[in-house]
Amino acid sequence: MERKRKKISRAMGFILLFGVVSLFSDMTHEGASSIRGAYLALLGASAGTIGFVSGLGEMIGYSMRYVFGRLTDRTGRYWTMTIAGYVLDVAAVPALALVGEHGWLAACGLLVIQRMGKAIKKPAKDTIMSFAASQEGAGKSFGIQEVLDQIGAFFGPVLLYGVMLLKTEGTQTQIYAACFAVLAIPGAITLALLLVTRSRFPDPERFEPEPKEFVPFRMERRFILYIAGISLFAFGFVDYSLIAMHVSRTYASLAGGLAETGSIVTTGTLPLLYAGAMLVDAVAALFFGFLYDRRGVGALIWSTVLSAPFAVLVFCCRSEAALLAGVALWGVGMGAQESILKAAVTTMVPKASRATGYGVFECAFGVFWFLGSWLMGILYDASLPAMAAVSVAAQLAAIPLYAASARKKRAHPG
Repeated sequence: MERKRKKISRAMGFILLFGVVSLFSDMTHEGASSIRGAYLALLGASAGTIGFVSGLGEMIGYSMRYVFGRLTDRTGRYWTMTIAGYVLDVAAVPALALVGEHGWLAACGLLVIQRMGKAIKKPAKDTIMSFAASQEGAGKSFGIQEVLDQIGAFFGPVLLYGVMLLKTEGTQTQIYAACFAVLAIPGAITLALLLVTRSRFPDPERFEPEPKEFVPFRMERRFILYIAGISLFAFGFVDYSLIAMHVSRTYASLAGGLAETGSIVTTGTLPLLYAGAMLVDAVAALFFGFLYDRRGVGALIWSTVLSAPFAVLVFCCRSEAALLAGVALWGVGMGAQESILKAAVTTMVPKASRATGYGVFECAFGVFWFLGSWLMGILYDASLPAMAAVSVAAQLAAIPLYAASARKKRAHPG
């Protein structure tokens, strides 16, 4: 019996293996995210266009999750939906290498396809994870997965930094295209490991016991309050594409003159900036995930207070120290978003309709992410202080709604 206690449970083994799948998946699309905004700008897209496309991709990627969540609950084909979504997700990224010098429209189309892949896979993937997480603690389980995600999200940009160092010939656009082509390698590994995971765990729903009676999905008051809160958070949370474009214009574009004074932000180090944010993301996800298991939604209040000022530091302070601090706080917000937000749905929605619950949650998140990203792109060209003010205000406005949903949960447990 003593030896059995020391062994990793089957549920935790699944969480770790599925987390490694996410690691290589994040190497692929987060590597791309580190240079996506700068790449679109090189291809001829404006700040407004980048904000619009980033938001549109997120809106499609999130809003369609409600449809695919309902479909997943009806069919019970968790693995089929997960695998189909992963194929689209990781295939669209290296295809960006093929769009050509002025192919920003084609690049935008591929980014939307990649987000559609995420829409197909995410409700099924998160539901599969929630089954195992029910045995190990929702906050801890999603926190561990996010740590593995962000290890991949760190090494993806680092891999591209290496490509940029080695490929010294060609235009900047050609160098970026080579980066996207290299991302086909972790993409292929993702799909291979996904099939291995499915073969070892063909029925992950068995991790969580069936409820004694069927409980249909209902929009309870605390869930509605929670959805309203995360919608405001999404509206105010600036997409990294806009940050990357701002950095490339404000800092990296001046690299020639600043290099003499010891500048650390250049076109070549742009992926490393994102990699650093992903490391902060990983630590924040694990910390706030454990905190969620102890404090509930209240953990999200603290993470929001901490991360909300990032836009002021990134966009309104003309110094590298402020930029680095702002990007780190952006990473804190992302880490909390990827761990606590998912864990909360696990505890609020019954097993039989959880994919639908994730779909509703991510649909609302995506619609408001789109609206916020579009507005941020417009405000970027009009007034950076106004953009930062809207970002901070929207995130802080979510806090009373988080608090209300937490109080409701305590008042009506279960």
